[in-house]
This record gives sequence, structure tokens and C-alpha cells, in this order.
Amino acid sequence: MIRLEGLNKHYGNLHVLKDVTLTVKEGEKLVIIGPSGSGKSTLIRCMNFLEEPSSGTVFIDNEQLTKKNKTQLVKNTTAMVFQQFNLYPHMTVLKNLTLAPIKLHKIPPDKAKEIAMEYLTRVGLADKAEVYPSMLSGGQQQRVAIARALTTRQKIILFDEPTSALDPEMVQEVLDVMIRLTSDNITMVCVTHEMGFARQVADRVVFMDEGQIIETGTPEHFFTNPEQERTKAFLSKILR
Repeated sequence: MIRLEGLNKHYGNLHVLKDVTLTVKEGEKLVIIGPSGSGKSTLIRCMNFLEEPSSGTVFIDNEQLTKKNKTQLVKNTTAMVFQQFNLYPHMTVLKNLTLAPIKLHKIPPDKAKEIAMEYLTRVGLADKAEVYPSMLSGGQQQRVAIARALTTRQKIILFDEPTSALDPEMVQEVLDVMIRLTSDNITMVCVTHEMGFARQVADRVVFMDEGQIIETGTPEHFFTNPEQERTKAFLSKILR
């Protein structure tokens, strides 16, 4: 569903991604972990050209992602949930969810509202449809952001550290929603520091450091018998 070949990303003299090659299968739940500054968020943002690679190629559903086709291809395949919720503060929750389906996907308003309520129900916030984001907790806002991503009914959802901006007591409510999503045939790529989540839901875990993929494997392999010394050192500091 996603294929990255020889991806490099430079910001001036800073080499953030270094020849990264990675394949994500249809329906796979891939979790990317690593220390801060390792290139995780840059990598996931390159998957939909929010960050354009300096070199290398990105394929989405076997079609190469380019400057010319990125808007249409991403619109038709990919949704994203960010660290910050990025909800429109002047719109109700329901209007936040129906905006893209109506404007981008040309779904009739009544149908868009029906879809939005379906997913608000799924994240446990149907009763918040007519309130504004400022009236919600951080965890609730992120659950709304996840529901918004789901309303587009895309094949791929990218999560860029979706719990990093939340108070600790709100983290689990967002992770619970994401855990429930794993039963769907959605391709999910998630950058996170939540090791328990990675262990529970990932089909495969990728560990990055200094712009490179150091190790990849199943959660069982990764958390119980990692091969690389850098992986072992990272895990020894966070799994205490």
C-alpha cells in the first residue's frame, strides 16, 4: 500500500532521512518508534508529501507520488491525524467532520452528516456533535480528529504522535479508539512513544535512529529479542 525507496530529506546541511526504504502492506498496522530527532515524523510526513523528499520515491497503492499528482492521489487514499488536533475552532464538531467530505469528496451534506455521526458514535462523542472544540478536553479533541480522518473512508491513516500533546490521563482514551480501529482493514502507520500500544496493536515495529531504520520486526521479536545494540540500548531506557 505504501512503498518508500531510497528516501533522503535534507534541511540545509541537516540530513534528516538517509536512504530509507520501507514497504507497508495493505491492512498492516505499522508502528514507528525511536528517540526524539530520529526522523520519525519527517518520514511519516513524506508518505503523503506534507514533506517532499529531497530524493527517492514514494508509491501509494502502486502509483508513484509526485508534485503533479500528490493532491489528487493523497486525497483519494490517505488521511492523517496530527500531534496537534488541527480542528477549526469556529466550527462545531459536526461541521469539522463534514467539511472535507462535502468540499473535497463532493458527498451530499445529508450523507456527510450521516457518516460523521457514525464515526462520532464510534469514538464515543456523538453527544458532542454541536459543540465547539474549545469546549472539549484534549483527549476528546483528538478523538474528534480521528473521527474526522475516518469520515473520508480512506485506505490509509497516518498518525503522527497522536498522544504527545495530551495530558497523561487523557492518553488512554485516544489509544483505546486507535486499538479498536485495528479490527478494520485500514492500513495504519503510527509514530508514537507509547510502547504498550506498539506491543499490543502493531503487526510490525520499526525502530529509527539518526535518520535510518535500525531494526524492524514483530512486536514479539522487537520487545523480547532485538538484534541491534542500538535497539537494545533504547529499549533498556524506556522499558523499566
